[in-house]
Amino acid sequence: MLLLRADRVFTGSEMLAPGELLLDGDRVVDVGEAPTPSADSPGVVRRQPRPSASTAPIEVVDLGDVTLAPGLVDVHSHGGGGFAFGEDPDAVLATHRVHGTTTMVASTVTQSLDELERQVRLLAERVRDGSLAGIHLEGPWLAEKYKGAHPVDKLRDPLVDEVRRLLDAGGGAVKMVTIAVEKPGALESVRLMADRGVVAALGHSDCTYDQAVAAIEAGVTGATHLFNAMPGLHHREPGPILALLDDQRVWCELIVDGVHLRPELAAWVMSVSDRVVLVTDAMAAAGCHDGNYLLGDLPVVVDSGVARIAGTDTIAGSTLVLSRGVQVAIEAGVTPEVALRAATLNPARYLDLDAVGEFAPGALADAVVFGPDWSVEKVLFRGVWGD
Repeated sequence: MLLLRADRVFTGSEMLAPGELLLDGDRVVDVGEAPTPSADSPGVVRRQPRPSASTAPIEVVDLGDVTLAPGLVDVHSHGGGGFAFGEDPDAVLATHRVHGTTTMVASTVTQSLDELERQVRLLAERVRDGSLAGIHLEGPWLAEKYKGAHPVDKLRDPLVDEVRRLLDAGGGAVKMVTIAVEKPGALESVRLMADRGVVAALGHSDCTYDQAVAAIEAGVTGATHLFNAMPGLHHREPGPILALLDDQRVWCELIVDGVHLRPELAAWVMSVSDRVVLVTDAMAAAGCHDGNYLLGDLPVVVDSGVARIAGTDTIAGSTLVLSRGVQVAIEAGVTPEVALRAATLNPARYLDLDAVGEFAPGALADAVVFGPDWSVEKVLFRGVWGD
């Protein structure tokens, strides 16, 4: 058993200062406030470990002036380490894990239905073995006007039989689908997703405010990268953003990399909504150098850490790691508790993921150690420290 003590322990919902975390192998046993050093013995912590069914000896590690938080949960990422999830999921997972992300959902990009079915079946195997937390289909049911870095010739209307085909291919592994809710067949497909426990996320959409409200009533519970790839707020035509932000049934993704959104805007959203989910929307170049990459079939050039479709100004995902998103949010004035919750407990609740995103009895022993400047110092994955 392992007892970790830190000057600050974020449980997923609150900050304990100081706090301690008791682990048994790959599971959390308990979390709570740590006693302060006694006056007669400065620097010595006297405590009686909380009761545990295990009789194993307890190793005590005082991490000092750091923040210990649950492993980060990224529910919208396409790749990293030079690869897309469909090419080398192990390389992607390893790249993001070094930076504190211990739970990931694999996002696809728009392809033919045959290719997407192949990728879903392949990735579903990694969901079943526990490597991935699920699959997110970002496309092909998107609006041409707001296609972003998706090939226009492969975009389709979300006809319910086609949506059902890809959900069936995953055998329960598909956790989320991004959909332009104004397209033919969209509301029927949203209802199908809701019936199957799949999150329908409004995104890459040219819908109106009223269409967004109708979609939420039909079962939409997510907003794919709010503000990006959708109409902006307007005083007479507020579009989907107001509807998504205003409804407590909806979780709103934000890409807080300083490129997709002004950090001040992200900070404002996080001050008015407690249902924000930080995501990376990372592509293969995350964790890599500038250069030439692919996003699906599209050539992408990364310059100064910004990914764009070659020869255009169109942003093509990001090179973000989630811990950097937390850091940018805090630098913009978001409290550490709010920023961390948006990268841990909120995404876990958004997609109903078990045993991750918080320190609670029975949760997986995944943790990240943040230094005083909010850089990642150490990562614990399933009870084992990374290199």
